[in-house]
Amino acid sequence: MRYGVVATLAGGALVLGALSGCGALGGNSGQVCTDTKKAFQQYVAQVRSVPAAEPAQWRPATEQLAGRLDGLAKQADDADLSKALKAEAGKLRAAAPGVGSGDVSQLDTVIRETPTAIGNACD
Repeated sequence: MRYGVVATLAGGALVLGALSGCGALGGNSGQVCTDTKKAFQQYVAQVRSVPAAEPAQWRPATEQLAGRLDGLAKQADDADLSKALKAEAGKLRAAAPGVGSGDVSQLDTVIRETPTAIGNACD
């Protein structure tokens, strides 16, 4: 269970790394996309450091990532990017309780879909 999610998280972070075109949107979108990528990379590192027998530690990390995405959404000049970040933050918050009890199915889905959702807003 843990290995699959960590692999998905790593893949999601790598896909977000491909968001090189987000600077073309103008305003501060390039920086917001870069900061979003960093937030996911830090989340992946944080989750990887949690022992597999302690899934409750994943919940605060997931909630923290949601909070960072909300903050980035507020900073974004681009309305589509802001909307995408807010939506992903909401999905992460919804997944957090399950993560804390060891059910990572909802988080797995969110992380798998996030690069596409945010990537579309950053392109």
